[in-house]
Amino acid sequence: MNKEEILSILKAKINEKVQNFENLISETRASNNDTKSSMGDKYETGREMLQQEINNLQRQLNEALHQQNIIHKLSVEVSERVKNGALVKTDKGLFYISASLGEIKCNDKKIMSISEESPLAKAMFGKKAGESFTINTIQQLIEVIW
Repeated sequence: MNKEEILSILKAKINEKVQNFENLISETRASNNDTKSSMGDKYETGREMLQQEINNLQRQLNEALHQQNIIHKLSVEVSERVKNGALVKTDKGLFYISASLGEIKCNDKKIMSISEESPLAKAMFGKKAGESFTINTIQQLIEVIW
């Protein structure tokens, strides 16, 4: 498994996510400026709703920037134990402990990008290849760690 390639895919995915949020915020701010009028309370309510939407998008952008920061700090070094930045193959699937960005495809393999804060990552943290762990009453065996 090439962790550099996986990391590159994740960086592209998070960069696109950040760019989308920045664009949405910019477009929403522009539409907020368009609603300014002297017509009264009806427009004040509309502006307030748009401001709430901008605040919501800003929170999501901040989370995406946090995920981007995590991804940029990851090492491609091979690890003996499960830790942040490890690519772990269990008998149930492939997991890359990084940021929670969902499923990605690399060389026709499905890899789940999970946060180190996720219950799954916490259950396997510190374990070596050949060890098993249980989550939600399902036992998994760690086959390989890259």
